[in-house]
Amino acid sequence: MNDHLWSRSASMGSKNRKPKKTRMSRNADKHVLYQKSVQAPVPDVHFLRRAYKQTFDRKPTILREDFCGTAAVCAEWVRKTKDSVAYGVDLDQSTLDWGTIHNVDELTEEQQSRVHLINGDVRTVKTPKADVIAAENFSYCIFKERSSLREYYRGVYENLAEDGILVCDLFGGYESIEDDRREETEHDDFTYVWDQAKFNPITHDALFHIHFKFPDGSKIYRAFTYEWRLWTIPEVRELMLEAGFDRADVYWEESDDKSGEGTGKFIKTDAGDSDPAWIAYIVGVKSSASN
Repeated sequence: MNDHLWSRSASMGSKNRKPKKTRMSRNADKHVLYQKSVQAPVPDVHFLRRAYKQTFDRKPTILREDFCGTAAVCAEWVRKTKDSVAYGVDLDQSTLDWGTIHNVDELTEEQQSRVHLINGDVRTVKTPKADVIAAENFSYCIFKERSSLREYYRGVYENLAEDGILVCDLFGGYESIEDDRREETEHDDFTYVWDQAKFNPITHDALFHIHFKFPDGSKIYRAFTYEWRLWTIPEVRELMLEAGFDRADVYWEESDDKSGEGTGKFIKTDAGDSDPAWIAYIVGVKSSASN
């Protein structure tokens, strides 16, 4: 009886109530936000092609994108030239499905026919021999033991063509190992938050989160979480060599002379500045000339 009276009075009162606005976070798609704030497929593909051409003096054709997520790089790879083919590998089928709808399906039918997405383990999956295998956005840091990362690199080596490269990006600097550090980047309609939650200096285990905040005060908390080992450049290079690569080149980001900020251009070098926060590429080279 009382419940009935409460429901009726609540219903009568609701007629004068203004409808609530939908919070911006409810309408947001975390994959769209991730691609806008983290990924840059056009410069990524440009670097992959440049690194290969600089190494072998010809253009690459076949890309395998490991930990491909939404396959944005795969889509850009086949969009670039008519003979390009891309294979994307990821464990998360739902993310691959999203990438198919929002990235691959945006291509022409002919371009779509040259993208192949595989739900599988990057350590064991078999694909046609690739000119370039890319493991970007630091995803390979999920392998925390030397043996497991070396095993991954060996599998990559076997899946590369006689002349091929493995491209991994890496970040570091003393700011990257500070506990409870947050960096915010403003975008037109949201704020990207990189949250360095925890770092263990003994094991180099690290915990990171990505949050998104919106102008109405709503947020997507822990949209993405990463439990990684923060490898160093010497360790990655050593493991690539142990896995069979002929050499492991480092491409360091150039800095603007006036501002000191990164220019987005990476050059091959043996020496880098001791920046508080840096990003670099390590390129493992498999060359038929060395066999």
